[in-house]
Amino acid sequence: MVVKTSLNDLDEILIIYKNAREFMKSHGNPTQWKDNRPSTSSIIEDINNGHHYKIMDNDKIVGVFSFYIGIDPCYNHIEGKWLNDDEYGVIHKIASTYEKKGILSECLSFVETKIKNIRIDTHKDNLVMQNALAKFEFKECGIIYVDDGTPRIAYQRTS
Repeated sequence: MVVKTSLNDLDEILIIYKNAREFMKSHGNPTQWKDNRPSTSSIIEDINNGHHYKIMDNDKIVGVFSFYIGIDPCYNHIEGKWLNDDEYGVIHKIASTYEKKGILSECLSFVETKIKNIRIDTHKDNLVMQNALAKFEFKECGIIYVDDGTPRIAYQRTS
């Protein structure tokens, strides 16, 4: 079940992101989120804007992500080409507790009830996410640059 997070969930969310950073470092991706990303302030902003979600398994949070429909400024310039210029949904900051498989699938099932045109990005070293995106038939569209100026591989899927 996917529901919006609240500030009451923040401590648990921060632990999930801390563990995700450690997982990424141990799987050859030490720089995507460095030691401070996603920032607490950006998570709070997402929560306050109604863009942050949790995936629940019974009463336990097993995954989190940010999602909104609209323009992502980082996606305005791409070294490559998006599949289309239609309105799109954006998934960011996806992470799990690794206690349950299928977090990306749960996320996609939810966001696709809102919009079928989805964009997402990941670091060149995040092979786990790249493989997952390929499994779910996302198409690699090019390179974008996130707010700290670092490059990310940009993906899009239309259903």
